[in-house]
Amino acid sequence: MIRGVAAVLFAAMLTTVAAPAALANDAHHESWHVVDKTTVPAAVGGEGVATVRLPGQPAKLYYTAGNTIPANLKAEGWGHIGDSDSLHGYVFDPYQQTTATITQKMMLVTTPTGQQYEYAHTLGPDEVVANSNAYTAVTPDGQWLVSSELAQVDRLLVWPAPILNNSLPAGGGTLPLAAKVLLDKPVRNLQGCDFVSSTRLICASDDSNNDLYPTSKPLLQIDLQHPLRGKDVKAHVTSLGQLPLASTCVGAYTAEGVDYDAVTGELRVEVLPPSPCNTDIAVYTYRR
Repeated sequence: MIRGVAAVLFAAMLTTVAAPAALANDAHHESWHVVDKTTVPAAVGGEGVATVRLPGQPAKLYYTAGNTIPANLKAEGWGHIGDSDSLHGYVFDPYQQTTATITQKMMLVTTPTGQQYEYAHTLGPDEVVANSNAYTAVTPDGQWLVSSELAQVDRLLVWPAPILNNSLPAGGGTLPLAAKVLLDKPVRNLQGCDFVSSTRLICASDDSNNDLYPTSKPLLQIDLQHPLRGKDVKAHVTSLGQLPLASTCVGAYTAEGVDYDAVTGELRVEVLPPSPCNTDIAVYTYRR
């Protein structure tokens, strides 16, 4: 069904970090350096970030949080949004139910002309209910979406990308599971992921422990054996080190959205500082 254009917040101003940090220097891993930092209000940007490039317009940063959810979607029971992604001007917003009984997740697709379509997926037996759609990442060829839940998992889930993958109807409908990314190591609480190539994802893990990887809150690199083709694929997971945890407040940090802009080569990662500093979320920009 067609929806009106969702309210969104765009921001472009970045401030330089005085002492850039580097993550990973192994030849098999990406080496990412923090080069910029900005903040946005958590109420409108605390769940996710995506670069949106509409034809003939400058690139915009698209932020999501509870206050960006349209009233009509909340009325349908879609009360939580995860980390979004965008390709060719299409925006993919992952929604979670906040009803008493949770049985589905939903991808909302916004076209470059502003039309919106809902694609709902019924949770499978191995899909965790809590935050069942924590993020979405679209493959560079636009054919597949990857997502997972806020839980410890050893696989990521793959769906056809609505509108861009012609195996799905064009006007909304059912979103069937197509395949899984089978991880060689478990991951915990992925809050955001994005493809930096056809076979590599960079993900922010909101893991407060260090039993799976050397640090808490790691930035993870997931390397697929081959590009997604609608069938299961194995993948190798590597930790690139801890996300920036810097605040005048003391307490728990939260890793949130991830965005990679293939045009500029910039990777953005959101980190929510501890309370009471959590009214704004920090957005760190990395370069290789």
